[in-house]
Amino acid sequence: MAREQGLLGETLTAARYRLAAVAANALPGPVAQNLCRFAGTGLALAFRDRRLIVERHLRRVNPLYTEQELEEAVQGAFDSYGRYWMESFRLPHLSDRAVERGFTMVGYENVVEGLERGKGVILALPHLGGWEWAGRWLALQGQRLTVVVEQLENKELFEWFRKLRSDLGMTVVPVGPSAAAAVARALKANEVVCLLCDRDIQGGGVHVEFFGERTTLPAGPAMLSLRTGAPIVPAAVYFERRYNGHHALVRPAVPAERSGAGLRDDVQRVTQELARELEVLIRRAPEQWHLFQPNWPSDPGYGE
Repeated sequence: MAREQGLLGETLTAARYRLAAVAANALPGPVAQNLCRFAGTGLALAFRDRRLIVERHLRRVNPLYTEQELEEAVQGAFDSYGRYWMESFRLPHLSDRAVERGFTMVGYENVVEGLERGKGVILALPHLGGWEWAGRWLALQGQRLTVVVEQLENKELFEWFRKLRSDLGMTVVPVGPSAAAAVARALKANEVVCLLCDRDIQGGGVHVEFFGERTTLPAGPAMLSLRTGAPIVPAAVYFERRYNGHHALVRPAVPAERSGAGLRDDVQRVTQELARELEVLIRRAPEQWHLFQPNWPSDPGYGE
C-alpha cells in the first residue's frame, strides 16, 4: 500500500510539472517572462530555509553587500530560478530563429578549438542563468551534446525532464555508477560534455578553496580531462533583461597537464584552478546563481 501511495505521489508531481509546462506555453512570451518575478517571490516565501542558505552563499561571493543589496540579490536568485523554469518549459516549442535571436556569446572559439583536437570538450558550468538555452543553441550549431544531470527520486519526473532535454538536442546521462563510462564514450566521439561543477552532489570530491572557504567540488572534470586529454572549458550563460535575452561567456581552457606528482595531486590542482574560474563566472551575476543547497561544511544541513 505504501509503495502504491508513493507511486501515486510521483505521478501527481510529474503531472503538476506537465500542467505548468502547458500553462507556460499558453501565455504570450513577454507575459510569461514578467510572471517569473511573481513566481520568484512565491518561491522565496515558500522556502525560507533556502533563502537563508542563499544569503550565506552570496555573502561569500561579495562580503561588501549592504543589507539592502543582499536582500535584492537573494530575491534576484529566486526570480532567476523562476525564469529558468519558465524558459525550460517554453524552449522546446520556440523556433530556431527565436533561439538564435535571443543568444549572444563571447569565447565560442574556445569550444571550437577544443573540438579541433578531436578529444571532445568538457564544458564546466555553475548552476547559474539559463544553461538550457545554450544547450539548444549549441545543438543548432551542429554540436553533439551530452549532459550529466542529478538523478531524481521521482523516476516519472526524471523521465519527463530527460525527454525535455532530449527534445532540445541533448543526450542525458544521470549521475551514477555508469555516468563516467557514458561521458568517456561521448568525449571519444568528440562531443561536448556539459557538467555542472559548483556542487559536490555525490560527496567525496576534492578539497578546494571556493570563495574564501574550504569545501569540496566534484573530481570528475579534472579526472576526465587528465585521462582523456579533453580540455575543461569553463562557461556560464546569463539572463539579460530583454525578452528571451541570453549572453554566454566561455573562458579559456583550464590548464590540465600531468605534472608527474601523481594523479591525486594533479586532480586537486586542476580542480582548484576550475574553482577559481567558477568564481570569476559567478561574480559577474551572483543574483543569478541557483545554488539553494548547503555547499560548505559551515552551512546548516551540510552533508545531510
